[in-house]
Amino acid sequence: MASKQGLLLALLAAVAVACLIPAASAATAVEYCKKGKNYPVKVSGVEIDPDPVTPGKAATFKVKASTDKPIKGGKLVIDVKYWVIWAIPVHSETHDICEETSCPATGDFVIAHSQTLPSFTPPGSYTIDMTVKGENDEELSCISFGFSIGFAASS
Repeated sequence: MASKQGLLLALLAAVAVACLIPAASAATAVEYCKKGKNYPVKVSGVEIDPDPVTPGKAATFKVKASTDKPIKGGKLVIDVKYWVIWAIPVHSETHDICEETSCPATGDFVIAHSQTLPSFTPPGSYTIDMTVKGENDEELSCISFGFSIGFAASS
């Protein structure tokens, strides 16, 4: 009986340790900006690597998407908010969509954006609103997702 209890305790300890080990990149929950809107670009998920993001180190955001309408050009608009008690806008940038994915994009594709945050970026919870706009500035998709910034890595 003692060996079964010991085996069970060892198994529970191994499961507990495995749950504490973070994945290199993890899928992040995504919401559309306008609930119920039928966007031409559908987003199936976002991966953030590393998660949490570390100030002063490169971070990559990969958006998995699909569309039946070929995207030949347009822009990617990124708005970042920092959460204290409410969302505070802290950063906004716009990129050529064809610099973030292969154009023309059709079917399944990935929008990948990498960025190194300044080492003085405050740790905490952030939200990104990411809008994909077509060649005529039409909104093809808009998603919102959260991410965390940890403490800066020591040098």
